[in-house]
Order: sequence, then structure tokens, then C-alpha cells
Amino acid sequence: MILHELVLRVETVEQLAPAGRGLIVDCTVGTGGHTAALLEAGATRVLGLDRDAEVLPLARERLAVWKDRVELVHADYRHLDAVLERRGIDQIDGALADLGHSSVQLDAEGRGFSFRRPDPLDMRMDRSQGQTLIELLDDVTPTTLADVIFEYGEERHSRRIARAIVAARDRSDLSTTADLAAVIRRSVPYRGHSRIHPATRTFQALRIWVNHELDGLDEFLRTVARRLKTGTRLAVISFHSLEDRIVKYTLRELERGGELAMRVLTRKPIRPGRDEVVRNPRARSAKLRAAERVS
Repeated sequence: MILHELVLRVETVEQLAPAGRGLIVDCTVGTGGHTAALLEAGATRVLGLDRDAEVLPLARERLAVWKDRVELVHADYRHLDAVLERRGIDQIDGALADLGHSSVQLDAEGRGFSFRRPDPLDMRMDRSQGQTLIELLDDVTPTTLADVIFEYGEERHSRRIARAIVAARDRSDLSTTADLAAVIRRSVPYRGHSRIHPATRTFQALRIWVNHELDGLDEFLRTVARRLKTGTRLAVISFHSLEDRIVKYTLRELERGGELAMRVLTRKPIRPGRDEVVRNPRARSAKLRAAERVS
């Protein structure tokens, strides 16, 4: 079984302090790595959610030794309230959300996330619903597409790339991820020995766009805070500056109080150490923030 390499494993467990706690929700269970780490550290039970049904069998296999202490659910983390209500659960003893995507997902054939082979232009995390990338590209304007690429990918050549993609679409020259990557590569000035592929930022932006990844993140954090028991914690790992900004400011707002109060445990985000980045280059942009419910 191919397993995703965890990001900030030790640091996440330290922030959640799961030993002896009741129910912890892994809101993005993926292939089960963080859930396994929490159980190994003494968590009593874990409820694992993921919007990608195709990774749940891998998680189930990985977590088989704890099968009596784990429940896996095909659900988007933004539907946490509904998942808990269906199970008659009022409050929880901790929550984790890793907003990144596993290597298993990104490297899987046929999903459309990789620009290294000719896959269909899909990019949906949940292939049971929503529009594919090719469907979204079908009638998008260059201006709208440029805004998506600039905002979500922080790509300074966004307008040039967007015009090239729309032109390729209009010529019917866009049917696979390899086609898309080639269009982007031709439209971006040569960067010398850049450490990332010219299509990296654009593919990231398009994936966020297809999956509405930033929509409802702040409300999800408020839902978790409301569901936490006093003295229990939330940990969030983000990989994109926009995600991290939402997490940072939402936790700060919750800390200021209201109906409930949170205490931010990480004034600055926890980042992977040099050894982890060398071992797993995809960890380089990860940021971990945590907070504890205090009332």
C-alpha cells in the first residue's frame, strides 16, 4: 500500500495532546496518517471525514488495527455539523484539519492533478459531484480565468497564461493535463533553473477553483469551536497563504470572545524543520496553527 508522508506529525500531536481524550475528529482523514498518529499517542476514538471517497479504503486498511476505535465517513469537513448531528454527538474532544492534499491523491492517474502525464481535465476531489475543470473552462472568460490564477495561484503571469489557455480551448487543443501544462509552459517566460515547474502555481489555482477550497473555511472553524468541549483543541495545517490568512484571522476573532472563547496557542505558525523539508519537499509551505477552547 502506498502511504502519504505526513507533514508536521510530531508537532500536530503535541498541539492536540490526544492522550486520554474522548472523541477527536480528523476532518480531512486522507489515507489515515494523522489519525494513526493520534491513536498511537493515546486518543480514545477518532471520527475521520474526507470528501474524497477514493482515499477512504486506504485509510481503512491503514487503521485496521484500531477498527473498533475509528469511524470513517465520506463527507466534506464543511458538513461537520450534519455528520455529528446524525450520530447524536453534541461536543467533541479535539479536531484536526489538514487542508493539503496527499501525494496519493495528487499523483493518482486519471484524477487530473498532475501535469506530468496526459490525464483528463477533472481535478475534482469528490468525483461524485461538481463540475470538472474542462467543464468550467468551457465558457470562462480570459479575465475571470486570470483572476482565478492570480488570486489562488499567486502567479504573476496570470493574464498571459489565461489568454493562452482560452485560445487553446477555442482551437480545441485542450483535452488533457499534458496539453494544459504545455500551453502554460509556452506562455511563461523562461525562469532558468527554477525549483518548481512553470505550471505548478496555475494547477494549484485551478484545483482550488474546481473544489471551492476556500469557501466556508471560516464558518467551518467556527463550527469546530462551538463543538469543542472546554479545554480541548483544534489544529489546522494549511499550505496556501489565503488559507492560512483565513485560519489566522478567524482564530483571532474567536479569541476575542463572544458566546464562546478560544485561546490561540500558536502566535506564529509552526513550520516544518529543515530535515522534514529535505525528506518531503511538499512540506515546505505547511503552516500549523492551533487553539484551545477556554469557555
